[in-house]
Amino acid sequence: MRIVLLGAPGSGKGTQAYRLQKEMGLPQISTGDLLREAVTAGSTLGLQAKKLMDLGELVSDDIVLGIIEDRVCAADTTDGYVLDGFPRNLGQAKSLDNLLTRLGQKLDATILMNVDFELLIKRLTGRRTCSKTGKLLNIYFSPKEELEACIKAGGELRQRADDNEDTIRNRLLIYERETQPLIKYYGDRNILQIVDAKGSMDDVYIGVREALDNPLL
Repeated sequence: MRIVLLGAPGSGKGTQAYRLQKEMGLPQISTGDLLREAVTAGSTLGLQAKKLMDLGELVSDDIVLGIIEDRVCAADTTDGYVLDGFPRNLGQAKSLDNLLTRLGQKLDATILMNVDFELLIKRLTGRRTCSKTGKLLNIYFSPKEELEACIKAGGELRQRADDNEDTIRNRLLIYERETQPLIKYYGDRNILQIVDAKGSMDDVYIGVREALDNPLL
């Protein structure tokens, strides 16, 4: 089964993609991870990506698609894979379709992780890392005991610089602008299912599996 997971930052795409990999044996394919691996390996595409990244520029869709092509042709993708966070816009979706057609593959399902933006803002702006233990916490959702344990151990609850509310809201607005056309694109093809992603990780995973077990086609 070939799956695309769509969702805003903080919606839990990566977590659910990892669970699908672990429980269904479908490799999780994250473009961010692929780019880092290609750069580390020093591949031709990786070197091209590194040159752009060093200049502070976005890696072109052609390079990303080339790296994805190498990955989806790997031996462990025979039974399918989960694309985590790609495509991000309509142009990438159409390029992905062209790539898969050329490879004789097709998408079986697209799942939108649906979460209210105000909840996403709390998830993202509330993230803290304990300087002592490295544990990831959230000032809104983590148990009070865990937050206090970090302080009592001599640690600080540190926030990433880009987890401020203005930056997060801007990221979410960009996501909404670019992803809305994707919802219609995959909806028109009858392969889009929407999963309520505001609950616990286990509840959301149940929703994801139900969507996959009951395809629209």
